[in-house]
Amino acid sequence: MSPLSKAQLCHQAEQLVDFINKSPTPFHAIDVCRNWLRGANFTELKEKQSWCGAIKPNGRYFFTRNGSSIVAFAVGGKFRPGNGTSIVAAHSDSPCLKLKPVSRKSGAGFLQVGVQLYGGGLWHTWFDRDLSVAGRVMVNDGAGGYTSRLVQIEEPIMRIPSLAIHMDRSANEAFKFNKEVHLTPILATIDKALNGADKDDAKKLPHHPVLLERIAKQLGVSVGDISDFELCLYDTQKATIGGLLNELVYAARLDNLNSSYCAIEGLINSLSGEHALEDDSHVRLVALFDNEEVGSTSAYGANSALLESSLRRIQASCDGASMASFEEAVANSYMISSDVTHAVHPNYGEKHEENHRPELQKGPAIKSNANQRYATTSVTSTILKDIAQRNGIPLQEFVVRNDCPCGSTIGPMLSAQLGLRTIDIGNPLLAMHSIREVCGADDVGLMVKLFEHFFAEFAALDAKINVD
Repeated sequence: MSPLSKAQLCHQAEQLVDFINKSPTPFHAIDVCRNWLRGANFTELKEKQSWCGAIKPNGRYFFTRNGSSIVAFAVGGKFRPGNGTSIVAAHSDSPCLKLKPVSRKSGAGFLQVGVQLYGGGLWHTWFDRDLSVAGRVMVNDGAGGYTSRLVQIEEPIMRIPSLAIHMDRSANEAFKFNKEVHLTPILATIDKALNGADKDDAKKLPHHPVLLERIAKQLGVSVGDISDFELCLYDTQKATIGGLLNELVYAARLDNLNSSYCAIEGLINSLSGEHALEDDSHVRLVALFDNEEVGSTSAYGANSALLESSLRRIQASCDGASMASFEEAVANSYMISSDVTHAVHPNYGEKHEENHRPELQKGPAIKSNANQRYATTSVTSTILKDIAQRNGIPLQEFVVRNDCPCGSTIGPMLSAQLGLRTIDIGNPLLAMHSIREVCGADDVGLMVKLFEHFFAEFAALDAKINVD
């Protein structure tokens, strides 16, 4: 029997859909998380400022870095320096197309937009979709400074049309395309866009004037106020609940907004009781990193000092901290690295190892790999299985076939950096890295509930684990 009612499961799936529709880019996703946390009485901190005296037992806090990563944490009422941190880590980014610094292109009577490939997308799925742009724009504030603004153009303004079958009879056997040449979106027809404007003036700008004007209009500024931007293309088709029995979620960016949503929601839900933190001796922490899809090596990716500096500052900001508090805390901590995993495909069942075939609607899957592509160990899986079993949350197992390559996550990276006990888990997904992915609707609520119980119960359970 599920630990959640049908209505509760449905609510969590609908919440995920709403989150995805509000989050066409990592910048938007983190902004949504920031607003949720503020609504749950979290206090915003700044990395540039001192935290000394700001962090208290029973307190709730968060900070962002680059507007694309966020760390949120709640301090147990019985927390003391050297005590552990219960961590859920995920990533906020997804494969996409990003505008080049000079995106202005044209061909065959069309204005086109030059794009870069971000991550390992299933790029053929981007053809013939109604696309638009969203992201972050740096705007002159009129006082000699600059401010960061989020922008999202909701109507479809771009498209990457396929070549007609009549001109490539082999397309259904082997659809091949050049990523630089054929994956270039069209923006408008030249005659309509220019409409008597000076073509030479247009060529002086790095982007088409009509695009800059549309962005400026959306922000309520002039084109001259725009200093620079980071814009992603996204599919304007909304995420939705689907399937004959409303048991599936059809959406873009489920990898890994699925985990990002579940992590933040699980943390907030774990604090819903009036005295939720009173007897907790740990810190409950969620970290959402950017740039996982391109290796995590950035100032705001998992292969940075972001998590380490967060843990160090939390320890150092509390009364009674010693020189060894951080090292003691790491040894007492545990991290769930949450990233979606591959569900068994009904048309390609042979791609899965026969005894490790996660299915949609049957709960999160523990991910294991003997070559350390995932960080799961017998110790870390025992801990999470205990929490799941006591709360009626089903878990599955995933191991890749020996004759198939295995992806990785931020789990092994962070575990190795910090010496942190870690488990890799994720909700099963079909069509991973497609512009439209599929997950189980019930799995969303099950993952949220698992995180909620993990935050509430890990500290007490860890006291009973005897492993050096």
